[in-house]
Amino acid sequence: MSFIRTFHGDIHPSKLGTTYSHEHIVCRPPYWVEHSADDLLLDDKEKSKLDVLDFKNLGGQAIVDATAIDYGRDVLAVKEISEETGVTMIGTAGFNKSFLWKATIPEHLKKLTGDYKTFYEWIDAKSINELADFVIKEIEEGLEGTNIRGGQVKFGTGYNRITPLEEKTLRAVARAHHETKAPLHSHTEAGTMGFEQIELLKSEGVDLEYISFGHMDRNPDPFYHEKIAQTGALLCFDGISKIKYAPESTRIDCILELVKKGHEDQILVSGDTARKTYYKHYDHGLGLENILGKWVPRFIEEANQKDFDGKKLIDKFFVQNPARCFTFKK
Repeated sequence: MSFIRTFHGDIHPSKLGTTYSHEHIVCRPPYWVEHSADDLLLDDKEKSKLDVLDFKNLGGQAIVDATAIDYGRDVLAVKEISEETGVTMIGTAGFNKSFLWKATIPEHLKKLTGDYKTFYEWIDAKSINELADFVIKEIEEGLEGTNIRGGQVKFGTGYNRITPLEEKTLRAVARAHHETKAPLHSHTEAGTMGFEQIELLKSEGVDLEYISFGHMDRNPDPFYHEKIAQTGALLCFDGISKIKYAPESTRIDCILELVKKGHEDQILVSGDTARKTYYKHYDHGLGLENILGKWVPRFIEEANQKDFDGKKLIDKFFVQNPARCFTFKK
């Protein structure tokens, strides 16, 4: 039996529809709270909801909220947005990257994490299997003690390095994946350490067709992308709209290069919209509407100019590939 696990239960993959594969909807990351980084706090449910409605009005049907426990999830707020807009949401169990773990664990999580001051202390104190059990519980019972079950498991590593605790969480997430069959998602800082993550995942017996590697467009290297794609993994180009990192032409060229090499079934597209200044209704940014409203038409035009079928590829990236990527295969 195959299904996708959402904030409102399990659905058949054919019901998912047009999907953004990596976003953040409502979150207050403890690390950024402690550093007074207001731009990184998506702390107004109503403003977030307005951006979700913009996405829906352009034909959007589902969003993967890639916010793990250490990035300040607001599970109930995201569930309410899903209910009030009709947009399907998929939640995330697991972890992010290690520098975030320096933050103090919020009081409302202490009942789950125990009497540790920081995420670092908690992760350091637990065994790989104990952390795996925690992740399994979030997939099978609910995120943060709710009855809202996670739809994917996530791990992350830093820029050009993997710390011992990041390796620990990677292995824990891999073991949780084996137990639950939940799809895997990787945070690669600036698109680095993909090969090294792959070797660790292989050592845990993970079939790489079950994982999506995030932030691939932060490292716009076609050779690197091809080598990752050859493992069977999916590549998430989730920096759309962020011109400060690269022009859209660079992202589109990298995507079309993968298509040319036969990997069109392994590409996901999203925005990782995690700042107030990226959101339209927080701070006049491009917002969740930008990808469907402006990037997709541009991509289709450029793809068609290069003798690809642009509309067919968009259906792959936003409908067919997410439906396969986020499926539990039991």
